[in-house]
Amino acid sequence: MERLASWGWRRFGVRYFGFFFAFELVSAYMIAAGTVGLLSFYQRMSLGEYAAIVALSFVCIAIGIGYGAWGARGRMRPLLAWARGERGRAGATRAWRSAVELPVEVVTRSLWEPVVFVALPVSLFTTIYLDLPWYSELIVFAGAAVAIVYSAVLHFFASEIGLRPVIREIAMQLPPEFSGKGAGISLRWKLLGTLPLINVVTGVVVSGLSTNERHSLQDLGVDVVVALLVSFTLSFEITVLVAKSILGPVRDLVASTERVKEGDLTARVPVVSGDEVGQLARSFNEMMTGLEEREALREAFGSYVDPGVADRVMNEGQMLEGEDVELTVMFIDMCEFTAFAERSSARETVARLNDFFGLVVPILIEHGGHANKFIGDGVMGVFGAPEPRSDHALRAVEAACAVAEAVDERYGAELRVGIGVNSGLASVGSIGGGGRLEFTVIGDTVNVAARVERLTRETGDVILLTEATRALLDGAGPELEPRGEVPIRGRSDPVPVYSPIPGPARRPDAERRSGAAR
Repeated sequence: MERLASWGWRRFGVRYFGFFFAFELVSAYMIAAGTVGLLSFYQRMSLGEYAAIVALSFVCIAIGIGYGAWGARGRMRPLLAWARGERGRAGATRAWRSAVELPVEVVTRSLWEPVVFVALPVSLFTTIYLDLPWYSELIVFAGAAVAIVYSAVLHFFASEIGLRPVIREIAMQLPPEFSGKGAGISLRWKLLGTLPLINVVTGVVVSGLSTNERHSLQDLGVDVVVALLVSFTLSFEITVLVAKSILGPVRDLVASTERVKEGDLTARVPVVSGDEVGQLARSFNEMMTGLEEREALREAFGSYVDPGVADRVMNEGQMLEGEDVELTVMFIDMCEFTAFAERSSARETVARLNDFFGLVVPILIEHGGHANKFIGDGVMGVFGAPEPRSDHALRAVEAACAVAEAVDERYGAELRVGIGVNSGLASVGSIGGGGRLEFTVIGDTVNVAARVERLTRETGDVILLTEATRALLDGAGPELEPRGEVPIRGRSDPVPVYSPIPGPARRPDAERRSGAAR
């Protein structure tokens, strides 16, 4: 049936709901005809009398279903609007709830409609038309109620299966944070509510067909009562055990997924059966093992490569295709580090570098950049790749100011830095050979940023940025003070440079002069 439903939805689109409505009507007619036929086993009637009762049942069913459809039009509106092409996340969320809650209408909120529109008038008409005792109406009504409950259960599951291809397509457009809690009927109540009721119908039908002698209406009433007692005692006990057998592992799975949602990748589900539920638990555990290994690899990889680059490599493979990207490059260099290294041990030198990089790199990441490479006592930061960012220049300038302030607070006069910032097009991608690759950024933009950083030794500024970066700020960021046009090696024309104000203090002239000796 699900394959037929999928074909119907793909073939007819929004008209599929009309065919589905017709199916509901025809199936209700068939159940009504069968119910009256079962009644004929208990009460003798002619073919004409049978046809009259069936005809009245059909009319009452049409009125009841029509009334129910009219009342449900408001709840179906989001679903129909989505099917007609009004898409989007908000529309998909409303359509999903409308489709999932629609079958619930059949067995909960709308169950009174067939009782009022079908069971009462048909039982009354049958009693009068067949000239039966007045209490026969109660017996016929009980039989009709059993048929209505059977029809409701049938239509509920038919609606779930019939709407599943629609819901599956809607689900592809739902936002990632959508949970869907509170919609539909739980698996527990599907089992506990349907199996005993189906057993009632089965008991009545079997009783009617199990003897060659004609039953009386009193026998119908007794059969209904006995079927109810058996279904909600012996049968109900078996149903409870079946529900526990299925729901126990499902609850374990739900609990484990909640742990995963909170970030616990060690969550596993105990495999307690060899059926499909057990296979689901095994598949979940295998998936979590893969995710845990992937996360461990990503974390280890991220220790040597920027996390953003690591994610791209994990998703796209080791070779990241080259592309031209507009970005901002920042060079940060420690001043006079050569002199420090000469008078310090190797352990002290490495410890100072790690402490410095441990201060600087988180600031770059916090502002949306990444440390592309470490060059001796310096670091090259990139903003706008591998993740494109329209405000990469502003992020880089604010990160430069934050780095300068953090270095001043931690080290004071003990350590000074020079920071050069430049924006423009650069080529980004994997470069290397012989089994060794590096995600890097190359081009004139990078070269200019490195040379502007060296200019800080001459101007005495902690931060210098080029006209290309200033133009992209569009008035945002810190106030800038011009430092004039300076010649840059590799450029025919001088490059205007600027320094943020108010900002980190300028280095003294003596310190500035000694910077060239490092």
